[in-house]
Amino acid sequence: MSVEDNKRLVAHAVTEVINGGNLAAVEELYASEIAAAAREWVAPFRTAFPDVRMETVALVGEGDTVVGHFRCSGTHTGPWMGRPGTGRAFRDVPEVYWFTVRGGRSVDWWGLEDDDDRRRQLRAGGAPA
Repeated sequence: MSVEDNKRLVAHAVTEVINGGNLAAVEELYASEIAAAAREWVAPFRTAFPDVRMETVALVGEGDTVVGHFRCSGTHTGPWMGRPGTGRAFRDVPEVYWFTVRGGRSVDWWGLEDDDDRRRQLRAGGAPA
């Protein structure tokens, strides 16, 4: 696959899985070795923030690597980090994710999210005691 194909795959995963909540799409977009982990990460986050939206700021690719810069927004209606939903919203929290794509599927990913900014906006404070 080309770098552009890999970037399209990442963009499609964000649209379908994160923004759309389509966990069934995980099977086609992620390698079988990491599909369960992807669902286990996305499902509780979407429960906490069912209206979550990741806006793509930039996707950069080289070889089998795609790096995405995103802005994430959502409303805290379910449990997150040990705290019940507050009904408060966060907006434009910066996130960066690295994806490795092979054979038309993500085979690895890792990312950085500004959870401190998210907690500040939600007035959620630090980790629960």
